[in-house]
Amino acid sequence: MSNNRAATASTAPVDVPRGLAGVVVTDTALGDVRGLEGFYHYRQYSAVELAQSRGFEDVWYLLVHGELPDAVQGAAFAARTAALRRLPDEVRAALPVIAAATGLSGPLAGLRTALSLLGASSGFRPVYDIGADRRRADTLAVCAAVPTLLTALYRLGQGLEPVEPRDDLPHAANYLYMLTGSEPDAERARAVEQYLISTIDHGFNASTFTARVIASTGADVAACLVGAVGALSGPLHGGAPSRALDTLDAIGGPDRIDSWIRERVLAGDRIMGFGHPVYRTEDPRSRMLRGIARQFGGPLVDFAVEVERQVEAILAELKPGRELHTNVEFYAGVVMELCGLPREMFTPTFAAARVVGWSANILEQAEDPKIIRPAARYVGPVPPVAVPAMA
Repeated sequence: MSNNRAATASTAPVDVPRGLAGVVVTDTALGDVRGLEGFYHYRQYSAVELAQSRGFEDVWYLLVHGELPDAVQGAAFAARTAALRRLPDEVRAALPVIAAATGLSGPLAGLRTALSLLGASSGFRPVYDIGADRRRADTLAVCAAVPTLLTALYRLGQGLEPVEPRDDLPHAANYLYMLTGSEPDAERARAVEQYLISTIDHGFNASTFTARVIASTGADVAACLVGAVGALSGPLHGGAPSRALDTLDAIGGPDRIDSWIRERVLAGDRIMGFGHPVYRTEDPRSRMLRGIARQFGGPLVDFAVEVERQVEAILAELKPGRELHTNVEFYAGVVMELCGLPREMFTPTFAAARVVGWSANILEQAEDPKIIRPAARYVGPVPPVAVPAMA
C-alpha cells in the first residue's frame, strides 16, 4: 500500500467534509465505485458483468487471489470453501442460547455474538501476529460459516431445527437450502446468487471502513467482522431492503403513489430505496436487479416499476437539481421476496455476501502496519490553562 499518507501527515487537525465524504484515506486494489458514471468494479472487472456471467465462488476467488479462476482452480476453491460450511461443536451448541437471547433483534444481532465465539473456538489470532496464508485461511473459514450461522439463528428463532449445509450445492443454492429446508429451483438460486455477487463489495462504505479500522489495530479476523456487522445493522446502511418493501406495502396501490410520496417528501421524510451517497446516476445494481425482477414478472414487479417511475418524477419536481434514483435496496427487496426469503433475512442475506468483501479489505489492510488514527476538532468548553507543577 502507498505511503503517501505519511508524507502529508500533520500534527494540526485538517478540516474535512462531514462523514469524510470524498476523502481518500488509503489505496486499494480491490475495486472502486465511480458514482458519476454509475459504474463499480471488483479488481479490473465490472461487478455487474461478473454477476451476470460468473458464479459466487469465482468472484470470491477473484477478491481473495486477484484473478478469476480457471475451471480447475474454480472447482478446487468451491470444494475447499464448501468443506468449511460446518460449524465447530462449541458454536453449534451455543446457537440456541444466542437465538433465544437476541429474540426480536434477529439473526444479524445474533451473528455478532456467534462470530466472536467462532473466532475464539477456532483459535483465531491477531492478524498482526500471523502470516498472509493464515489470515487468508481465517477469512475463508468465516465467510463459509456466516451463511450457516445466519440460517441456523433464523430457524432457531422460528422454533425450527437448523438445516445442515450440503457440500454438493453451490454457495447461493446451499444458503437457500439451509434457510428453507428445501433445495431451491435453479431460477431462484441464480437470482439470489446474482444479488449476492452484486453486493460483495462497494467501495469504502461504513461497514468496510469499520472493518479496516479494526484490522489496522492488528485485531483478529472475527473482531474485524463483528465491527463490520455492527455498522451494517444500521438502517442508513444495510438495514433498508425490507424497509423499501415496507414502503410498497404502505402505498398499497397505484392510485395512492402520488399522494403518498408527495406527503412524505414535503414532510422531509426519506423515501427508502431511493438516493445514494455516491451515485449521481442510476445505481447499476438496481438496474440489474430490476431486470431480474422483470424475468419473474407478476403484480409485485409491475407495482414496483410503477412506483419507481412516479417517485423519480415527483422527486425531480420537488427536489430539482438532485439526482435521486432507486438504489440497490429497492429491487433487492423485490427479488428476495420473489425468491421466498423472509423479510427479517434481507439484511442478513446482504451480510452473507458482504462478508467476502469485508474479508478482502481486512487482508489488504493487514499488509499496512500503520494504525488508522484520525483527529477530531474540539468544540466544547474552553479548558483552564494548565498550572505548572511545583518544582
